[in-house]
Amino acid sequence: MPQEPVERQQPLPLVRSLVSRLQAHVVFCNRSPRTVKFIWINFHGEPQSYGELRPLTGKRITTYVGHPWMFRDAESDDPMLVNNKEMYLPNALENGQVSMANITLPVFSLRERCLQVVRQLVRSEDFQRLEIAHCLQEELAQRPSIQADLRRIGQRVEQRLLQNREMQNN
Repeated sequence: MPQEPVERQQPLPLVRSLVSRLQAHVVFCNRSPRTVKFIWINFHGEPQSYGELRPLTGKRITTYVGHPWMFRDAESDDPMLVNNKEMYLPNALENGQVSMANITLPVFSLRERCLQVVRQLVRSEDFQRLEIAHCLQEELAQRPSIQADLRRIGQRVEQRLLQNREMQNN
């Protein structure tokens, strides 16, 4: 019996949801002064928005073990922290217990914070007119991106996996 032609597919990214039947009950708690988007990373490693949380509010959700979540400032798309990390990965708890996912502002460097403020005050088409170093104009043009953050996190995961493999082979 002939087989269907196999399409060459890109390998799946390391940072993605895994198939799981283990439910996890979580409260996403926005402890920041900003409105936050909560984003599920799907089975293909693509971000899927699940809504927003106003400052100092929370939302109880049911998700699954092995399903990563990220949080972004709804206005600027700057990354937020969840339990002091870039990404939340739920654990299974017994008896339907609820996990807390506390969303906070990261500590930005002075440079990062200045770039954020300039992005808010100056239109992007006017960045080149600013009398600042060319490298700063380029940084201003590079807006925060969840895709870039996912690539960076994926590279870190890959490096850690390679290091673990090397340690096992020694």
